[in-house]
Amino acid sequence: MKLYGYYRSSTSYRLRIALELKGLDFENVPVNLLKSEQKATEFTDRNPFGSVPMLEADGRDRAQSMALLEWLDEAYPENALLPADIEARYTARELAYAIATELHAPLNLPVLKYLKDPLGHPQPTIDHWYRHWLKRTFDPIEARLAQLGTGDFLFDTPGLFEVVLLPQAYNARRFEYDIDGHPHIARIEAACLALPAFQRAHPDKQPDNPENAP
Repeated sequence: MKLYGYYRSSTSYRLRIALELKGLDFENVPVNLLKSEQKATEFTDRNPFGSVPMLEADGRDRAQSMALLEWLDEAYPENALLPADIEARYTARELAYAIATELHAPLNLPVLKYLKDPLGHPQPTIDHWYRHWLKRTFDPIEARLAQLGTGDFLFDTPGLFEVVLLPQAYNARRFEYDIDGHPHIARIEAACLALPAFQRAHPDKQPDNPENAP
């Protein structure tokens, strides 16, 4: 199993967490988004979306992180990302998809690059854009978590929601967003970061992180 991704890509980070939580062996194959390696013909011939992550598994190249997470849970049901109860599964999906559908599109790298060039917005304006959209989704997620009375995780163990939340929280901190102003989100983030699976998946630990260059 090979995971093609970029160390700071939130969607690649999702897959790394999921694979680590499931205890699956995989080879990490870096794809440098800053050099547009995901748009190279040899890559798009395999993945027409020209995006990461791409998972090479069971003789097939698979793309789109949320579909991949659901596929992983069906193909490798041990250490399930989704709980057995239908209402609990819905709750996990409600929160995870709020992040995946409401935040990823306006906050991903191509959009941020387009805001700067050709639209010409300075970095402080782009940072303000980023934090604005984070708040619009993090506020209701925080309110839902408060309604649910969650503990360290959404349920007993980390699953789909935490897999999607942690990369977005990482990006939020990069853009100096006040995660600690959302105490339920901050508590879940801290509990996850204390676990080895999340530590191994963290961008700081990836071989393509420039800070890890020999």
